[in-house]
Amino acid sequence: MPLPARPCILYHIGMKVSDIGEFGLIHRLHRQIDARGLPQPGADGLRFPLRVGIGDDAAAWETSAATELLTTDTMVEGVHFTRKPTRFGRPLTTWREVGWKAMASNLSDIAAMGGVPHYALITLGLPQNEDVESIDELYHGLLDACEAYGAAIIGGDIVGSPVFFITVALTGVTGSPLLLRNTARPGDQVAVTGTLGGAEGGLRMLLEGLAFDEATTTALLQAHLHRQPRVPEGRVLAANGVRCAMDVSDGLVDDLGKLCLASRVAARVFAHRLPLHPALRAAFPGQETALALRSGEEYELLFAASPAIMARVCPLLPAGATVVGEIVAGEPGGVSVEDERGRPVQVAKGGWDHLRP
Repeated sequence: MPLPARPCILYHIGMKVSDIGEFGLIHRLHRQIDARGLPQPGADGLRFPLRVGIGDDAAAWETSAATELLTTDTMVEGVHFTRKPTRFGRPLTTWREVGWKAMASNLSDIAAMGGVPHYALITLGLPQNEDVESIDELYHGLLDACEAYGAAIIGGDIVGSPVFFITVALTGVTGSPLLLRNTARPGDQVAVTGTLGGAEGGLRMLLEGLAFDEATTTALLQAHLHRQPRVPEGRVLAANGVRCAMDVSDGLVDDLGKLCLASRVAARVFAHRLPLHPALRAAFPGQETALALRSGEEYELLFAASPAIMARVCPLLPAGATVVGEIVAGEPGGVSVEDERGRPVQVAKGGWDHLRP
């Protein structure tokens, strides 16, 4: 599947990856792959047509019985998590929580395509002085997530590394039409499952050592460290006519911009309709809307569909869903946010680009 057009970038000798950023590099590599015109793998009649390549939540190809999915994600210590202690008497992230998060990010990608997770391969990069007990705890977290969502770890690799990292590659399958990023159309409504803002609220609480009542503290810790991938919800969407979706991993506004860029449309978000995490108002009064707009690693599903489909499907979702905006004609990838009076709302930059400072 071709990636959406992007503004022309003039590359020069000696240019650094930080000059073009993560997504600029992805587009550059995709053009290089396409230029080769390589045939699809397979021999002796065992070819499975590729449905989706670079540019969506997961790759997809057809078999005789279904469409198979494949996704992968990596976490590096010091980049995606840290074990430094907090005022709560615990590390910022425990090994078990790292394991859950590593698997959950991949489960969420499968959910965003409308699939069911199957098999996982785990690659570990380990410093020689790492404690064996730490890796035991890491695998407890990985297996917790697999058990909760019906996946299985079937192999992997271990290499020595100066810094710890974990890469999960996860397969999935679906018999329904795929949920894709490039199928939104003007007139569609935009909705999101569950609530927003809790993941960043929990991270801020830990990083800044903020003290709240026990219920608020527990809720924000759960929201940040134990997010629930929306696998059942993805299946419901795919089975009930929704064709456009992705997961919220870089923040609602940033991810909606990616969906709109892929679909060559724009979007309008109504800030007063956002489903705020219930702990935000108590913990961050006056900041809850801003947190909900930019909070990453939420793993909620962001989807677009006609008003008729939206009215039918939202009541069927186990985690619920809220219509928060609409797809409009406009500059591809453009997302505006407005309040209940139609006034523009300024949104601080969210998301994460691994290759830019």
